[in-house]
Amino acid sequence: MPSPPAPRARLRPLARLARALGATVWTGRAGPPHPRPRWLEPRVPEFLSLLPFRTIDLVFVADLVLAFFLAQIDSIGFSLTTASVIPLVLVLRTRWPLAAWRLSAVLSLLATGTDGGDVPVTAETGVVYLLTVYAVAVRCERHIILGVWMISSAGLWVIGIVFASDVPGVTLIGIALVTVTVLFGYNVQARRTAAGRLAEEKQRSEQALAGQAVLEERARIAREMHDVVAHHMSVITIQAEAVPLKAQGDARLLEEGLGEIRTLSLAAMTEMRRVLGVLRDGEGRTDTAPQPGLGRLEELAATARTAGLTVTLKLGADLLGLPTAVSLSAYRIVQESLSNAMRHAPGSAVTVKISRSGDELNIHVSDDGGDRAAAEAAKAGRGKHTGHGLIGMRERAAMLGGSVWAGPTGKGFAVTAILPIMEEA
Repeated sequence: MPSPPAPRARLRPLARLARALGATVWTGRAGPPHPRPRWLEPRVPEFLSLLPFRTIDLVFVADLVLAFFLAQIDSIGFSLTTASVIPLVLVLRTRWPLAAWRLSAVLSLLATGTDGGDVPVTAETGVVYLLTVYAVAVRCERHIILGVWMISSAGLWVIGIVFASDVPGVTLIGIALVTVTVLFGYNVQARRTAAGRLAEEKQRSEQALAGQAVLEERARIAREMHDVVAHHMSVITIQAEAVPLKAQGDARLLEEGLGEIRTLSLAAMTEMRRVLGVLRDGEGRTDTAPQPGLGRLEELAATARTAGLTVTLKLGADLLGLPTAVSLSAYRIVQESLSNAMRHAPGSAVTVKISRSGDELNIHVSDDGGDRAAAEAAKAGRGKHTGHGLIGMRERAAMLGGSVWAGPTGKGFAVTAILPIMEEA
């Protein structure tokens, strides 16, 4: 048989109820107000710009109007006590809802049965009390809201017994009104809280998207700069090493070699300016000079030949009219492949094959590895790490929905890429 609950466990619900009632009557505090919709808090017109506030709280204005109206009714024929306290309750309702409810509860007890009618609570006192209950339900925690409902229901039940109202069901009607007000106010609070959390999630999502956009832009800049700098610097480095050996003291040959290095340096600077010009624009459309494409492969091959490579181009006949993104990515993949050949297989023979097959562009770049020592160095170097160049090639292909394969073939190395051809919007 299950053991009976311990005495402390039986007392826990009573302790929670006592804490809830204590917070409701004395220690509890309301939460911060929720932002009002714009139509409830419009901006002050320009001709009233000298006022100390910038917006008009229409809810507070309505409370003041209602307070004035009810005070006028009380001053005519009801209670001077309610006439003096009702405006204070409505003024406190917006900023200190729990304090306003406490004051309203005391006011309701003092005004009970003073008008001599069948209903023990006056209409104006009941309206003010329900407004304070609504304010509490909108701003306070659940245990305080429950305490307000319990105290209100118990108070109405006691009033109905003490004054023995002649109106049937008046106590039940009062409890029902309080219950509906509590449920409505709590529903408004839940909706405003959910809207606030949704706004926070949206803000966090926008910040995350902005951070992701920054990282993507950094990756884009790094990829473009790597393709430009790595290729041209590889050619310039090889030329700088080869020119003194080729000249062997001949001033004319040395001058020609330095002239070639200067030409390559100017070409690298020009392309870097072109790349930066495109990267500064969010959509890449404001640069006056076109980005390189397959139409400049002959120029790219000529530059690689000055660095000692033997480059053979085998291009298909239907490569004209490709989308700009596809043509640029294909150019960069070939450029990076030639740069790798310069670094890892100097003096090698490189074959570049590009053909179009339906809606795909096929790219294949392979080298023979040069001499045996260079081929072994290429295999060792390329086998240990992929490097940023191969990563950049794969990223470019992935952006278009394509793929890249790279690896050693015999003594040399080969890169194969397939890029889907998608027409630009």
